[in-house]
Amino acid sequence: MELKRYTFFLLRRPPNAPDYPEERLDQIQEQHLAHLGQLRERGVLLLSGPFGDQPDESWRGLCVLTTSIDESRELMSQDPAVLAGRLVPDVLSWWTPRGSLLASASS
Repeated sequence: MELKRYTFFLLRRPPNAPDYPEERLDQIQEQHLAHLGQLRERGVLLLSGPFGDQPDESWRGLCVLTTSIDESRELMSQDPAVLAGRLVPDVLSWWTPRGSLLASASS
């Protein structure tokens, strides 16, 4: 069986995340989503989204990218929510059988 490697990010809220006024938090979130949208348009972001019902409230969401782990770290370091200290990306390589990950805009 042939495996394909992806880069998986667990986005979590650090315990020392800075507090910002609500207006600034809205701007950071908007910029974060725009950053992810740009990665999706480039074809390097396959999946992303927030968690619900997580056992650890610091877990905020996940991203799956097609780039190398080093390039993925660089891309996520440019995320406005990471730059603002609101999110920290934990990076892992993830392998799955080639063709088993089907992500579609029509789903």
